[in-house]
Amino acid sequence: MKEKKRSVKPFFTQYRGRFAPSPSGELHFGSLLAAMASYADARSQNGLWLLRIDDIDQQRVIPHSDQHIVQSLEQIGFQWDGEISYQSQCISNYEEALEKLIQMGLVYPCHCSRKQIKVLSHDGVYSGTCRHRIIKKNFFHHSLDKNSALRLKVNSDKLFFSDEIQQNCQQNLAREVGDFVIFRRDQVFSYQLSVVVDDYISQISHIIRGFDLLDSTARQIYLQQQLGYPTPKYAHIPLAVNEKQIKLSKLSQAKKIKSNLSTLISAAQFLGQSIMTDKDYDKIEDFWQHLFLIWDINKISKMEKKEIMV
Repeated sequence: MKEKKRSVKPFFTQYRGRFAPSPSGELHFGSLLAAMASYADARSQNGLWLLRIDDIDQQRVIPHSDQHIVQSLEQIGFQWDGEISYQSQCISNYEEALEKLIQMGLVYPCHCSRKQIKVLSHDGVYSGTCRHRIIKKNFFHHSLDKNSALRLKVNSDKLFFSDEIQQNCQQNLAREVGDFVIFRRDQVFSYQLSVVVDDYISQISHIIRGFDLLDSTARQIYLQQQLGYPTPKYAHIPLAVNEKQIKLSKLSQAKKIKSNLSTLISAAQFLGQSIMTDKDYDKIEDFWQHLFLIWDINKISKMEKKEIMV
């Protein structure tokens, strides 16, 4: 039987980009790259650029780190449109989306622990052990078994999408991921569901982020399809790694960026842009105006990671 090919075509009339850091530490170079790429791409096309704080997982939030991130962005010249949004203030949006998926019969409770999944699964793919379970309608009016997560049923169709940097991508969710969690057993909405709903509510048309999130894209597109949302254009930049090939992140104790022109120059060069030296700009505003004029997303390397000394 010929495999069904499901293509994804975005449909938007206005460019709306975004940067959505998690408040689990200060702004480091790896996050700056994603912010710069999305910001420059938006402004080069006279688009809007929004700032969202992804604080859905309160256990990972470090107090006041959102303020530090915002201050760092302001110090190096970022200017966003509208007010900053916070996931923690949008819970009702996620509840509504989850309820819709439940009504469609696509959600079921899962009692499997990570240890059980590891034993029963093949290559980490969830085997559907709890797929026969049924969840009550009007989910939020009933108490949930504290040992349950909620999973979304996936189909066996291969999902294709075009990434503006990594080009043609595909994934078979049933074979490579399995039914995935959209509401965790600790009563927290998953990243996959919350980010899809947020981007829809904000009418985001373009998402530029790190390569580590490329693997999440098919799940997010699948969610968009089930919820009837349009699919944005995606682009995934290479990850900045140190000499040990470890990704620059809060977990790897990446240092807070220095708020100066040199840092911006290094970021633009990492992204493949034909930028000048810091001596060629009188102030940070001049750097940004030049970057908007010469920005070319096609110059970003098509690779998973790229070493940089910071």
